[in-house]
Amino acid sequence: MDFTILGAGAWGTAMAIHLNRLGHGVHLVARRIDHAMRLASDRVNSDYLPEITIPINIQIGHEIKPALMEANAVVLACPSMGIKDLLEQIKVVRDASIRLRWVISLSKGMDLETLKTPVDLFREILPEQRGAVLTGPTYASEVAKGKPTAMVLASDGDQEELCGLQTVLSGNSLRVYTSNDVRGAELGGCLKNVYAIGSGICQGLGLGDNATSALLTRSLHEMVQLGSRLGGKEETFYGLSGFGDLVATCYGSWSRNRTFGERIGKGEKIPYLLRAQKKVIEGYSATRAFSKIVRKQGLESPILKEIYSILYQQKDPFLAVQNLMSRSVKQEPANLQMSLCTIPKRE
Repeated sequence: MDFTILGAGAWGTAMAIHLNRLGHGVHLVARRIDHAMRLASDRVNSDYLPEITIPINIQIGHEIKPALMEANAVVLACPSMGIKDLLEQIKVVRDASIRLRWVISLSKGMDLETLKTPVDLFREILPEQRGAVLTGPTYASEVAKGKPTAMVLASDGDQEELCGLQTVLSGNSLRVYTSNDVRGAELGGCLKNVYAIGSGICQGLGLGDNATSALLTRSLHEMVQLGSRLGGKEETFYGLSGFGDLVATCYGSWSRNRTFGERIGKGEKIPYLLRAQKKVIEGYSATRAFSKIVRKQGLESPILKEIYSILYQQKDPFLAVQNLMSRSVKQEPANLQMSLCTIPKRE
């Protein structure tokens, strides 16, 4: 199968290497022509994945049209803010892409102006294409190195066709599960970035493992409540695209959202951190987006509310934690206890 990957950051490069390892044709397209030229000559993505060599049979380019001409699937490996523009570019050259069937998003965010997820935008801009989201707890470097990883491939419609794509994407080092809950899979990927910032703030404040673990558990509960109210299936948020991604992003030393929160907790100023960061902090904009949605729909989200107040209203992080700790006490939800204690059957 032939894949075109739009976006040559860490995740786009890692996915290109994984697909090449499986024997697929891969065309990696960089946004900047100078970046594409360096990748093609050095065969190393020194900006985003410097420790990995890019195989010589991965094609590297800058222009979208020639890269799509033979593609069966296009993978969007860019920050959420760039999804809409990429889809518009694909639409312009779509007639030359006679073999194109799938558009797959690796993004974990949403469009700030419309509050639409990537698959929402697929349906609007490229309604004739089958859209899917590939998500879960993934560290790009580990995927590129072939370390064991599990992900969720979510799409509605024909599940038999989805299973065919699942087989194509899976290999000895990457196990792909399918889901028909596109909404839940995308919302989990967005929300976990918000709570990862909160986890980092706890660590930056030096509050200890007890506080971080408590925040992680209550964040899962809030994610389930918010996500299911916004159209996702509750069980999806206990899977790889919800709980799995939440744990990885809240504890992974590589997590840019957790690191961003940790530096805030240590007293660094947010405007400086945003300017100095080369990679996009998806959780920063996701916090704003979800705050708009929550206010509009009148939903309760105390952790999200306090993270928003820190990021956008200059609230003292320690005071925000105190506010969470001083909320009225209550019983732990039974559904959370049951979900975390249920042992799945072996396959």
